[in-house]
Amino acid sequence: MSGKWALWFEELGKEDRELVGRKCANLGEMVKIGLRVPPGFALSIEAYKDFMSMTGVVKEIGKYLAKSKPKDLKQCKQASVDIRQIVLLKAMPEKLEKVITSHYSELSRRCRTDEVAVSTRSAGPVSHPGQYETHLNVVGKSELVDKIRQVWASTFNTRSLIFRSRKKARSAGVIFTADPNTGDDTRMIIEGNWGLGESVVGGKSTPDIYILDKKSLKILEKKLGPKSRYVTFKKGGVVEKKVPSEKSGKFCLSDREAKEIGKLGKVLEKHFGVPQDVEWAVEEDKSFPKNIILLQTRAEVIAQNKTPVDQVVDLMLGRFSGGGGFGGGKM
Repeated sequence: MSGKWALWFEELGKEDRELVGRKCANLGEMVKIGLRVPPGFALSIEAYKDFMSMTGVVKEIGKYLAKSKPKDLKQCKQASVDIRQIVLLKAMPEKLEKVITSHYSELSRRCRTDEVAVSTRSAGPVSHPGQYETHLNVVGKSELVDKIRQVWASTFNTRSLIFRSRKKARSAGVIFTADPNTGDDTRMIIEGNWGLGESVVGGKSTPDIYILDKKSLKILEKKLGPKSRYVTFKKGGVVEKKVPSEKSGKFCLSDREAKEIGKLGKVLEKHFGVPQDVEWAVEEDKSFPKNIILLQTRAEVIAQNKTPVDQVVDLMLGRFSGGGGFGGGKM
């Protein structure tokens, strides 16, 4: 045990990416510059490493790979399943579990509830969006510890723990502070849907599109998405549902909310020095502008910087989804 296992977001900054991963470090940086983010804490990469060594997982995986030596895709898939099971069968070491649960108790106290709902997400120095498990609306110490093991089993990376309100977000999505398809840095693209942002980030539903002039924040164009499906909370997790007809025909953001999200996006781009891909949410029971919170930010991937194969895939996905070329470029 050579380092600290858990750190509050307010203890972190962008210089701590190697300590807790990009997502958590950037959340800490947003706290420092006064932006609205959910309260929470991160588990360090050291916590992951110590879990692996204290439980003997590293040695077991080494023995497994030395024996099986997977060579083709089928063997690699089976190895992935087997290694995941090795991790899942290990109990969380008592000292590490105590750190996690004590921070969870303090987070619950700060949020004025006995057991606050949190999300558990992967985080590491290098971003691998969409490849690892995410668990939303996790409630209770034992459930949290179990979900952390599941994420570690799927990522072999560190964990971030981010508070989510028990009450569902009214709407959520992403903003690209430069056009992700062309790299045009004079305009920003917002994609949004009702409920949680997973339906937008995961491409499960065609969202509303807002195009803003970056300098003036004027809305240049709006495109109403069909928003056929959305993700919302259920007891002990989340569920995907059909969007009610009275909502599918309405924009999920007001114009002033879209402009406020654009303003926050500009702040982050200026602070980090490069275009940003920012996840946001609108809380249901708070008044404007405090209802808009930021969930994470990262450097944006511009289509022109992608490989030719990735550009073709993005083009095909855009045509099939009816995105009209406005979306895409997600990390």
